[in-house]
Amino acid sequence: MLRLSALYRYPLKSGKGQPLQGIGLDKLGLDGDRRWMLVDEASGRFLTQRAVAKMSQLSALWNEAGGLTLSAPGHGAIEVPLPPFLEEQRRGVIIWRDTLRVPDAGDEAAAWVSAFIGSPTRLVHVPVELARTTAAGYGKDDDKVAFADGFPLLLIGQASLQDLSGRVGRPLEMLRFRPNLVVEGSEAFAEDGWKRIRIGDVEFRVVKPCSRCIMTTIDPQTGERDPQREPFATLQQYRSTPDGAMFGQNLVNDGHGSLEVGMPVEVLE
Repeated sequence: MLRLSALYRYPLKSGKGQPLQGIGLDKLGLDGDRRWMLVDEASGRFLTQRAVAKMSQLSALWNEAGGLTLSAPGHGAIEVPLPPFLEEQRRGVIIWRDTLRVPDAGDEAAAWVSAFIGSPTRLVHVPVELARTTAAGYGKDDDKVAFADGFPLLLIGQASLQDLSGRVGRPLEMLRFRPNLVVEGSEAFAEDGWKRIRIGDVEFRVVKPCSRCIMTTIDPQTGERDPQREPFATLQQYRSTPDGAMFGQNLVNDGHGSLEVGMPVEVLE
């Protein structure tokens, strides 16, 4: 039997993952997932571990009011309230090919994140009303996404990670790949063939494989890059496609609801 074996939320894009036992779902995926993002103050362009590996050491805990608690080694902690939904407090930001104006968390938060990053940086939030549309050609026209790269949710099979770990020659941390949902009980890469699944009362569409990048070489515990470029190098050897090295599947949830670790997973199509 397939079951949901782990749940992860990433309140701040490219910050530390937060393991969960249960979570609700809204239009943008898991409640509070990737609703916050760091941007370069001058350009408005988004920041991630791809360029700033130490973001892997930045903890961001989401609270029920929508705010954040940020903390990092040597920098203490700061409470960041949800910024008001006011036009004069919005900032223009760039994430991949999308440009949007979203609420800025203010100067106190900016001073804290700038000290951590080492250059002028702003912290921004995206409410549901200002969310982006998912990548064209996949899913439905009204599918929305917060600050995740392209889609609200990422699923990985536990057996797929075990297969990759065996090829690399050491156990790999699931958090290298930043999934929201982990499923056990399937064959390795069985998720590649799924089109629709149900967990609890919520149905999910499997819309696109996830193309991986150099971020997978960053140890989520230490923030250090693997000198052999693993596991990305191995993924390129046996999971390569014209669109990149694929590992995991992007999902869109149809409707709201809640998830709990241990729930059965049903493949509908």
